[in-house]
Amino acid sequence: RISWTPLLVLGYLFYLLLGAMVFQLLEKQAETHSWDQFQLEKLKFLQNYTCVDRQALEQFVQVLMEAWEKGVNPERNSTSPSNWDFSNSFFFAGTVVTTIGYGNRSPSTVAGQVFCVFYALFGVPLNLAFLNQLGKGLNARLITLERWVQKPGHDQVVQTLAVAVFLTTGTLLFLVFPPLVFSYVEGWSYGEGFYFTFITLSTIGFGDYVVGTNPNKHYIPLYRSLTAIWIVFGLAWLALVFNVGAELMEKFLQLKWHKPDLSLAEGATTKLEDEPEQPRVHIPT
Repeated sequence: RISWTPLLVLGYLFYLLLGAMVFQLLEKQAETHSWDQFQLEKLKFLQNYTCVDRQALEQFVQVLMEAWEKGVNPERNSTSPSNWDFSNSFFFAGTVVTTIGYGNRSPSTVAGQVFCVFYALFGVPLNLAFLNQLGKGLNARLITLERWVQKPGHDQVVQTLAVAVFLTTGTLLFLVFPPLVFSYVEGWSYGEGFYFTFITLSTIGFGDYVVGTNPNKHYIPLYRSLTAIWIVFGLAWLALVFNVGAELMEKFLQLKWHKPDLSLAEGATTKLEDEPEQPRVHIPT
């Protein structure tokens, strides 16, 4: 019996190395181009405004960077809503307990940071328990669907179609339709909206795309709160899909590497069948 664990470890490491090489190939050149463009824009600015020296410009850029890291958008004006109004705070609370953590906004006061620690300490287990129950509910619906399709008279085609309908419905509700809304409200392309959707629901949360942060747009008050609710249900659905995928992968590996040698078993069976039956010896008592 061959253990599949070392093969899984090697496959996991290979997958990480493959991802690193592809990301480097796709992104490094774009980063270099962006850096060159940034340096060129700074040079043009210094040439157009000779009263500003390079050191003063670098200091101003540093101020902008520090403001951005603290969640302050430099484009924000006096009419823009606060980063910590109730809607934004509700959305932030959701990103804390779900461990998404976009990184574009965080507490800046010591009291807020300490509260965030204890809030996450109790909130993350509460969120996991909630998602677990929500996932059980979705899984129960899936089991009910499987039992229905396994009834007599339901052939394999019907079973496949029923499972496909279940997965397709979730995909449409959580991955396909939301990017259309985000594209309309945020002004993103569909690809950017789809990228944000998956990165959010998988709790990767890079923070390069976050809803409701454009200071030049007017958002309805419930927009981010409704987005937070969508995130919670989407997390449960995608976690169920990930769990099913992980189970299928494990079963595939076990089937492939733990599969008994049927040829030996069949050979032994044939050999026993070919041997004549031995006479029984009666031992008198």
